Amino acid sequence: MDKNATPPPSLHQPVPAQDAAQQLVGRATPVEPGNSLYAQLTGNPFFTAGFGLAVLAAGLSTAQKGVKRGAELLRRRLLVDVEITRNDEAYPWLLHWMSANQKAQYSGTQLSGSAEISEPRGAIASLIRRFTPGLHHLQINTARVTRPDGSSHTHFALVPGPGRHILRYRSSFIAVNRQREKSFDLSTGQPFETVTLTTLYAHRHIFEQLFTEAHHLAKRLQEGKTVMYTAWGTDWKPFGEPKRKRPLDSVVLEEGVKERIVDDIRAFLEARTWYLDRGIPYRRGYLLYGPPGTGKSSFIQALAGELDFNIAILNVSERGLTDDRLNHLLTKVPQRTIVLLEDADAAFVNRKQSDEHGYTGPTVTFSGLLNALDGVASAEERIIFLTTNHVERLDEALVRPGRVDMTVRLGEATEYQMGQLWDRFYADIDTDRKGKQRFMERARELGLAKNVSTASLQGLFLYNKGDMDGAIAMVEGLANPSALTHPNTGT
Repeated sequence: MDKNATPPPSLHQPVPAQDAAQQLVGRATPVEPGNSLYAQLTGNPFFTAGFGLAVLAAGLSTAQKGVKRGAELLRRRLLVDVEITRNDEAYPWLLHWMSANQKAQYSGTQLSGSAEISEPRGAIASLIRRFTPGLHHLQINTARVTRPDGSSHTHFALVPGPGRHILRYRSSFIAVNRQREKSFDLSTGQPFETVTLTTLYAHRHIFEQLFTEAHHLAKRLQEGKTVMYTAWGTDWKPFGEPKRKRPLDSVVLEEGVKERIVDDIRAFLEARTWYLDRGIPYRRGYLLYGPPGTGKSSFIQALAGELDFNIAILNVSERGLTDDRLNHLLTKVPQRTIVLLEDADAAFVNRKQSDEHGYTGPTVTFSGLLNALDGVASAEERIIFLTTNHVERLDEALVRPGRVDMTVRLGEATEYQMGQLWDRFYADIDTDRKGKQRFMERARELGLAKNVSTASLQGLFLYNKGDMDGAIAMVEGLANPSALTHPNTGT
C-alpha cells in the first residue's frame, strides 16, 4: 500500500464550507473559487423565480391595501352618511317621507312648504325626472281607521322595503340602505333595522332639511288628532290610530271647573323659567275623583286636545306593573304628553287578599307610587293626572302639594250640567226653549240633580236623537232604571 496515496474520505470528516454552499444552492451551478454566496444564490434560477414571486405577491398585497385606504380616504373626503335605527323616533317619519317624496316627484309637485328652494323646470327638470331611479322594492303598512260615524276604513301605506335605494332630494342624489338584522327585539317582536343615507359631502346640509320636512309631514298627518300612548314593557308605544281631538265644550262639568283647571295648566306651562330659576321641580299633578261616569277620562282627553298634547295612559292596577317599571316609564314620557294614571287607589289595596284565581293584587306599592311622583329619580317637565273612584282609600301623603297640586271632585250632574247637556243635543231644534223648560221641570220633580251621572244623561239623549218629547218621556227611567225601555230588547 502506497503511503503517499490520498485516503478515502471518512463519513465523519467535516465537509468544507464551499461544498456546503454548493449543496445549499444545488448542483446546477458549479462552484468556482472566488464566487460569493450572493452570486451563487442569484445565479440559481429556482431561487430567483421563487424570490420574484414572493416580491410580486407582497407588492400586490401592499398595492391592494393602498387602494383600499385611498378609497376609504377618498370616501371620507367626498361622501357623508347618516344612520337611523328603528328605535329612533325619526325612523317611521323617514320611511313615510321617502314614499311621499317619490310620489311628489312623479306628480311634479312639492312635498312641503319649502317654496324658497327652487328646482329645475322645463326640459332640465324632465330630464332629471327621467333619469331619477325609483323605489322598486316596497313594503306595505296596513292601518285601520275609525271614521266619526263609527265605520272603519283600512288604509294602506307603501314604504321602502329592506335593501338599497336611490332617491333624489332637490338637487342631490341620496343612496339609501335599509338593512334588517336577523335578531329581534324580545319586548316588541320586531327585527332590528337601520337605514343609512349617503350623499356627497358638499351636500351634507340637505340632511337637516330632509329630516325637518319629514318631521313636518308627520305632524301634518296628526294635525287635529291626539295620540294615545300605552306602556309596552319599559317604553311608551302609540296605541291604535290617533284620535280626533275632542272639543273641550263637548265635556260638561260643573260651572267653572274646566276653566279653573285649564287656566292653572296654561299658567304652569308659561312659568317654566320661573320654576327652574328657583330650583323647584317643574311638574304639576292633578287628582280627579268621583263616581264612574262623571267625565274624568273624557275631560282629560278633551283637555289634551285643547292644549295640543298627547296622552300616555297607565293603569296602576295593571298586572306586572312594578315600582321600578312605573318609575322608569314616568322618566321617559314623550314630549307634550299628559300622563294619566288610572285607579290610583290600587296601590293602597290590601295585597294579602287574593281573588278566586289566586291573584293578590297589583305589584305597585304605596311607597313606589310616591317615589315615582316626586322622588329623587322622578322626572321633571311633566303633567300628570290621577283618577280614582274611591278617594277614601288614598293616603294623605299622596295628595300633598308637590305630588298632587290640585284636587277636583267630578260628581253627579247638577242642574247646570243637565241644562248644558240638553243644549248640546237639542239646541238646534228647541228654538223657543220650551222643551228645555219642560225637561228641567220634570227632572226637578224626580229629584235627579246630583243623583244621576252625566254619562246616563248622555245615553238618554243619544237614544232619543232629534226627539225631545221622547227624551222627556223617558227621563223618569233615570230615577227608576227598571222603567227604561232597552233599545235592543224593548223590555
